[in-house]
Amino acid sequence: MNICMIGAGYVGLVSAACFSEFGWNVMCVDKDPQRLAMLKNGRSPIYEPGLDDLLERNMRSGRLQFSDELGPAVKAADIVFLAVGTPMRRGDGYADLSYVHSAVEEVAPHLDGFTVITTKSTVPVGTSREIERRLKALRPDGEYAVCSNPEFLREGSAIQDFTHPDRVLVGTDSDRAREIMERLYKPLSLRNAPVVFVSRESAELAKYAANAFLALKISFINEIADLCEEVGADVQEVANAIGRDRRIGDKFLHPGPGYGGSCFPKDVSALIRTGRETRAPLSIVEQVQRVNDERKIAMAGRIERALDGSLRNKTVAVLGVTFKPNTDDMRDAPSLVIVPMLQERGATLRVADPEGRHQAEALLPGVTWCANALEAAEGADALVVLTEWNEFRALDLGALKSRMSGDVLVDLRNIFQARAARNAGFRYTGVGRGSNT
Repeated sequence: MNICMIGAGYVGLVSAACFSEFGWNVMCVDKDPQRLAMLKNGRSPIYEPGLDDLLERNMRSGRLQFSDELGPAVKAADIVFLAVGTPMRRGDGYADLSYVHSAVEEVAPHLDGFTVITTKSTVPVGTSREIERRLKALRPDGEYAVCSNPEFLREGSAIQDFTHPDRVLVGTDSDRAREIMERLYKPLSLRNAPVVFVSRESAELAKYAANAFLALKISFINEIADLCEEVGADVQEVANAIGRDRRIGDKFLHPGPGYGGSCFPKDVSALIRTGRETRAPLSIVEQVQRVNDERKIAMAGRIERALDGSLRNKTVAVLGVTFKPNTDDMRDAPSLVIVPMLQERGATLRVADPEGRHQAEALLPGVTWCANALEAAEGADALVVLTEWNEFRALDLGALKSRMSGDVLVDLRNIFQARAARNAGFRYTGVGRGSNT
């Protein structure tokens, strides 16, 4: 089976590498010359654990190749995946489908024989039918079927998620396309991974609904954390108690400074827009978005209060700026709101992140970048944890405190024990820790 993957961004690159690991021949096409140069030299343009080894192994075998030439790749393909960006559109928050439509226009002239054209990108309901309409106008003689095959990958564990999925979702109305997609995912079905076939509309909506529900869980536990602080409860104990209920589950019940990343903010926004346009408003989802926006702003105030109400002429060490650990992704990271607010209120920032500097340096001007947490803590009045990288969990709190001028520790990810922090000499502030704060 020959696959053409259009787009070597996060989704396209991980998917291309994993499909080639299954034994399929994959040509990944991208227009970015710098990205292609890195890939052809065996270097990944993104940080994702395990991806470099996967790329190297499958490029060496010849199953995975990279090119800027779309025509030959489409002509030889059994399946063409559209894995281009669908960023949030300015003004209305809807998904920008211009890259998808542009890719369709470029694909159409090169279709040769029956081809399955499948969206990997997250696209609003109705996009598959719109792609089909455009293809019919461009290639009325063409043989093809348009499918939806959304990804459910978590940054930082994407390869594991791809090779051991909870489910694979395929939206198609074509029996012929279904046969090809079944063959494509046979290596997973042999591992008993469920491959679920639904309508195209259901597949498109399910992706948005899944992300909106997870975002809801995050916003819910953040509000419960605020309540815990007022009534003397511990949010971690509350989350553990409710998470043991199988109807609820324990995932995404960790309070913090709000969600970010490449998916949740834009997908929540796009789903809200779809609901409004179809006159089926999603009031709960709209509240999730509002709570999350306010959360990031509130965290800057929490840090200021921990420093006795003033950040002027204070030095704050920030541990972690990426939106989550095990990624270099800065898209909609809480740090992009919190760090500038601290600067505006007079603070000097010293920042350490294991992988984030390359992406974050241009986004967070005016901060001092440090090689590690101990260097960041040097002379700081306060230490703030924004991203829960594992290496931060193992830090010697006493060593950190000895480097600092002050004694404030604001743990926005609850990675430290309050008692241990206080024993090390810190004035500790967690999130939702109630009487333990």
